[in-house]
Amino acid sequence: MDTWIPHLLQLFSLPEVGLSTVFVVALVSATLLPLGSEPAVFALVKLNPELFWPAVLVATAGNTVGGAISWAMGYGVHGAVHKVKPALERSASELKALQWLEHFGPKACLLSWLPAVGDPLCAVAGWLKLPFWPCVAYMAVGKLARYITLTAGLLWVFPGALSA
Repeated sequence: MDTWIPHLLQLFSLPEVGLSTVFVVALVSATLLPLGSEPAVFALVKLNPELFWPAVLVATAGNTVGGAISWAMGYGVHGAVHKVKPALERSASELKALQWLEHFGPKACLLSWLPAVGDPLCAVAGWLKLPFWPCVAYMAVGKLARYITLTAGLLWVFPGALSA
């Protein structure tokens, strides 16, 4: 059983398969699992500066696919919960947040890049049955802007920020 662990680590190591690792890490980090993809993107680009745009685009794609998975989970949970318990009781703050999200619709998914609230926002968009493709498009724009800003900032604006 222990023989597959080194093989798996070797398969996903950054120097050998950097872009696929960035995709997987970005996808997993966009679900409700607590994981950040920025260190993987930054590490790859720091080691291979010529991979800036490929890394940013691959991370955006993986993170957007992860957001779409969260949307689908929210959509699926909505149907399952209403079959079990048709009338959910919600607090005033929950109702206000849901009204805000319904008011802005898919455009609210631009905020899917935010830490802590971005991933649940995608799931709530699915829960509310907001249109899938517009939500995915807005997720992609927000996530692309985040990766460009963070990666470029860490590389060129604050190059010594992560040096110890």
